[in-house]
Amino acid sequence: MRTRVRISPEVERFVRSLAPEPRRALTQAIKALAHDAGDCRHLEGNLAGYYRLRVLQYRVVYAETYTRGQRIIECVYAARRSVVYELFAELLKNRIG
Repeated sequence: MRTRVRISPEVERFVRSLAPEPRRALTQAIKALAHDAGDCRHLEGNLAGYYRLRVLQYRVVYAETYTRGQRIIECVYAARRSVVYELFAELLKNRIG
């Protein structure tokens, strides 16, 4: 099955704002998602249905969908580990409510 990785504008802006070494590490890790590589886990609770990719002290939150035989990984949010889950949960709450 073919896998396509999409990056939201928020994730792209975050990655570009980083110093060269973490930027390189995040870029490579996001690309590796297409090959099921990386430290990935399911999220639980109010973030169920999403996954996280761990890279250094950063986390990328993503969702997977399947369309016409193609797996699509949509990277929707990225931030430092210390704040990523709270900020993403708040963002989801504001979108829904």
